[in-house]
Amino acid sequence: MAAALCAWIIAIVLGSVVGVMRTTPSKWAQRIGNAWVELFRNIPLLVQLFLWYFVLPEVLPKGMGDSLKQMAPPWGSFVPAVIGLGLFTSARVAEQVRAGIQALPRGQGMAGTALGLTLPQTYRYVLLPMAYRIILPPLTSETMNLIKNTSVALTIGLIELTAAGRSMQEFTFQVFEAFTAATVIYILVNLVAVTFMRWFEKRVAVPGFIGPSAVGGGGH
Repeated sequence: MAAALCAWIIAIVLGSVVGVMRTTPSKWAQRIGNAWVELFRNIPLLVQLFLWYFVLPEVLPKGMGDSLKQMAPPWGSFVPAVIGLGLFTSARVAEQVRAGIQALPRGQGMAGTALGLTLPQTYRYVLLPMAYRIILPPLTSETMNLIKNTSVALTIGLIELTAAGRSMQEFTFQVFEAFTAATVIYILVNLVAVTFMRWFEKRVAVPGFIGPSAVGGGGH
């Protein structure tokens, strides 16, 4: 689960930056943000992991490439897995951040400008705090997807939950028990993540803005 946590940090930071870029008035920022999303969202995760693990050391200068190849396990597979998972998920988070910002009434951004805030300050203090509240449910789904996607990293040698279950069944020949245990652990971890995100969503909810009471409210 360490890989999922590290990848999630990369995804939320880069996804937020790219999502904001796609909503700024700058055409170049929008183009770069759109290119980022289309690139990492349309290449399969497995291919991206292979690129980071097998291809990157070959295209870097020889000294750097050899250093990457000689990294002791699990870091030799952990770092490419985190990078691949983080960048792949960042494209999906960026799309959600963009949608969250564009779902806000235009008056909120205009109000920030009227108060004398700069564009970065308007995003920081007005738009992003509300956008994050709107996209918490889809972010919960992305958190669960990221946890499950770590299983793909076994293809580059990362010993995560699925790989550990596979290793256990090869050693003990108890296939049913090994993968049943892995399944139960996946369910428990995702239940913990969902429970936390739902609790956090209730804690940061703005009364009357999101939820049934906001339907037909207007005037935001």
